[in-house]
Amino acid sequence: MTEGSNAVVCGSNASVRQPPVRVKLQRITASVAETHPPDGDSAAAWWDRLQTALGTCSRDFVSASLFQLQTAAQLPCSGISEMGVNAALAIIEAVEPRDEIEGVLAVQMACTHAAAMAVLARFTGGGGSERRVIALGTTAARLLRAFTLQEEALRRRRGGNQQHVRVEHVHVNEGGQAIIGNVKAHGQD
Repeated sequence: MTEGSNAVVCGSNASVRQPPVRVKLQRITASVAETHPPDGDSAAAWWDRLQTALGTCSRDFVSASLFQLQTAAQLPCSGISEMGVNAALAIIEAVEPRDEIEGVLAVQMACTHAAAMAVLARFTGGGGSERRVIALGTTAARLLRAFTLQEEALRRRRGGNQQHVRVEHVHVNEGGQAIIGNVKAHGQD
């Protein structure tokens, strides 16, 4: 790294990468805020980083995604959370979406994670009645499973774990015999 570089060592594999893109929120109401670049960042460079983080060239896609993140990334018992939006952006940037479809999946993953953590946070203080504990547990399990399915969908979209299935139809008449598997003629190696 060079002096003055913003790159940091991140994660368990000790890779060197740039810190995640961040936003600064200026509240309009308790549930709506305008997004701005953090102090010291130029607006054009910040916007380019947001587009790269979301895998798009569309300003509208970035604006809609930031609005969706504000709605989803509210911490329990509070309104809009700048920390919650920035944490969601870190998740999205880690996914490294290549296009808008992958960007949508990354936003969904970040929002699903935020929702699951909000549900799990409601277990504090004993959880309440048995019915409430069951409802919260079921909801949390469904959200966590949804996150896993979203991750799997992203992996499949990127072409991992392709399976090839070959189906053959064989008729075996009464009294006949069939062999299943690879068969070589006598004397072939």
